[in-house]
Amino acid sequence: MSNRTLTDEQRRDIVHYRMENAQKMLSEVESHRENGFYNTAVNRMYYACYYAATAKLIAIGIEVKSHDGVRLNLSKHVVMEGQLSPELGRFYSRLFSKRSTGDYDDFINHTLETVDELLPQARLFINTLISQLEEWLRKQE
Repeated sequence: MSNRTLTDEQRRDIVHYRMENAQKMLSEVESHRENGFYNTAVNRMYYACYYAATAKLIAIGIEVKSHDGVRLNLSKHVVMEGQLSPELGRFYSRLFSKRSTGDYDDFINHTLETVDELLPQARLFINTLISQLEEWLRKQE
């Protein structure tokens, strides 16, 4: 977690920015899927979920600087508090693993089937968090 303290305005701006990034990244998945860039599609899916997750954490006052930190804090402060289902929490960890292998491991090539399996869950993950964040932003006004 970061030692810096964000003002309410900075927190709102970051949350809004990351929500937009989550939606933009998710919108890129389809073109990568259609062009056969499945590893890139999984990467974009992961980062879309990552932006949504970090926006949620920022909204509840938690700033983390690592991917593992996001996963751990999401589980501890969002899933365990009942704001995200355990299934979606496990999905995020699984997607992190898929993204990592696709980006860094040799001879790992994700398939259309993998993308099509992950995409509905990614949409649900992002939509769930964005819905909560939109409500949070309304309360901040």
